[in-house]
Amino acid sequence: MSVRDVSLSAGGRAILRDITFDARAGELTAIVGPNGVGKTTLLRAIAGIVRPGAGTIAVDGRDVATLQARERAQTFASIAPDAASPDGMTVREVALMGRYAQRAWWSWERTESDLREADSAIATVGLGAFADRSFSTLSSGERGRAWIALGLAQSTSVLLLDEPTSHLDVRVALEMLALLRSLARSGKTAVCVLHDLSEAATFADRIALLGEGTQLAFGEPSAVLDPALLERAYGVPFDRIEDGRRTLVFPRVLPD
Repeated sequence: MSVRDVSLSAGGRAILRDITFDARAGELTAIVGPNGVGKTTLLRAIAGIVRPGAGTIAVDGRDVATLQARERAQTFASIAPDAASPDGMTVREVALMGRYAQRAWWSWERTESDLREADSAIATVGLGAFADRSFSTLSSGERGRAWIALGLAQSTSVLLLDEPTSHLDVRVALEMLALLRSLARSGKTAVCVLHDLSEAATFADRIALLGEGTQLAFGEPSAVLDPALLERAYGVPFDRIEDGRRTLVFPRVLPD
C-alpha cells in the first residue's frame, strides 16, 4: 500500500500535508503523533472513507478513490476496538458480520464456508472457547480480539486499527500487539494508530511520525524515534535508551 503526497482537511481546515509512506505486506506499520494531529483522519483516508484534498493512496497499484464500497470492504478491514457493543450477539455472530463483504448485497444467508471462516478467525485470535459467548460479557481485551476476528473474517489483505490498545492494561495491550504483529507476519498489511511510543518502538516494523501538520519522519523505530523529532512533534523533551535489541523513548521529567 502506498501513500503519496497526501493532504487532508477536516471541517474545512487543513490538518495534514505531504504525507508519503509505504505500508508493506508482512509488516506492522504504526502511525504516531500528538492528539489532534490527524492520525485517525489519515487512517480513514487510507480506508477510502475520507477523500484526500491532494495526493493518492493506492493498494496493489489501484487508487483507493476509484474503488467501489464493496471493493473497499474486500480490501480493508477497519477495526475500532472501542466500538459500541452489539446487543444480543455472540462472538461467532460478530465475526460472521465480516463475511458480508465477500458476497452480493442481496445475499444474506450464511453458508458453511462463512461459518468455517468465522470460526477460523475466532480461533486465530485465541477466542475459540468463547465463540458462543455473548459479546457483551467479554472483557475489553477479549472484545478487541473479537473485533479483529470480524476483520479477519472479511478476508482482506489490509488491516487498519485505530488505537487497538486503548483502555487495556499492560499485559493485555502487549498480547494485542503481539497478535497484530503475528497477523502481519502471516502476510497481512497491518496499519495501526498508537499513542504509546514504547509500544510502537517494540512492535512496529516501521513508524510514521506526524507533527506540525505534516509527516516528520517515516522508517524503522531506531531512525524515527529521535528525541529531537519527538520534541518537535509533542512539544516536550525526550530521552532515548538503546538496550541492544530495541529503541525506547520516554518524555523527560523536568523538575519544578
